[in-house]
Amino acid sequence: MVKVRQYDIFVVNLDPTIGHEIRKRRPCVVISPDEMNDHIGTVIIAPLTSTGKNYPTRVRSVVQEREGWIVLDQIRTVDKVRLVAKLGELDEPTTLRVKDIIRKMLVD
Repeated sequence: MVKVRQYDIFVVNLDPTIGHEIRKRRPCVVISPDEMNDHIGTVIIAPLTSTGKNYPTRVRSVVQEREGWIVLDQIRTVDKVRLVAKLGELDEPTTLRVKDIIRKMLVD
């Protein structure tokens, strides 16, 4: 298994899902801290979508030259076996925006 780091981007198999959850295989950003990623079998992820809306809980991003949105209102925990392939990692400006929104959503 590839070493998983915070703010890495992986293709993740999100099925099965129910209701309004984002489904199928899609890129996701790992948002769980490295200490957690190193010691337990799950990771916390935020999916990406190409058809997003400009909500306050979404961050515009570019992954492999494709524009999309990091959907922070769909954060979930998944088993590492759902991680299909590593695509890369977030750039620093996008990482800072993600941190800011998570802080506003969950801390402030």
